[in-house]
Amino acid sequence: MLLVTAAAVPLPAQRRPVPRPFPTPEAPPARPAAAPVADAPAPASVTDAGVPTEATLGVPLYPPARYITSYDAGRGQRFHLFGTSARFDDIVRYYSTRLRDRGRRVYDAPPIHQFETARFRDNRMDFRPSVTIKDYTWGGSAGYIDPASGGEPAIFPTIIQITTLPEGTANRQR
Repeated sequence: MLLVTAAAVPLPAQRRPVPRPFPTPEAPPARPAAAPVADAPAPASVTDAGVPTEATLGVPLYPPARYITSYDAGRGQRFHLFGTSARFDDIVRYYSTRLRDRGRRVYDAPPIHQFETARFRDNRMDFRPSVTIKDYTWGGSAGYIDPASGGEPAIFPTIIQITTLPEGTANRQR
């Protein structure tokens, strides 16, 4: 029979782990130095201030609407956001008149209305070329907060999103 005995050997004191906040912040990944960019002329789709025009968007712009920003929608398309202090129903009436189209109510809650501006081609586009209007005051919300620091107005009750055709595509109505 084999008998194993354990000697009383003092173990080193174990430290308790220090609690850390969750999630643990990570160091940002190192970015390569950006190559100097040559001065290039502004694309024809924007003004000197970087704001797209009616001519380049292919749709009328609500005159008091203020340009917020644009996002890449993929496959050469862009989302352009405009904010306005006008009421949702007034903007829908404006575009119904200007586009000579009733559009369609996408949702009732929150109210979203869409006007198609060109035929959707699933082999060339990810999103319908359109003017989409959303009521940001639905459900008691104050509105869409203006991302521009110190912008006037500070909150937009209504947002107009214009989804363009892919770059290089002629703007043909449906």
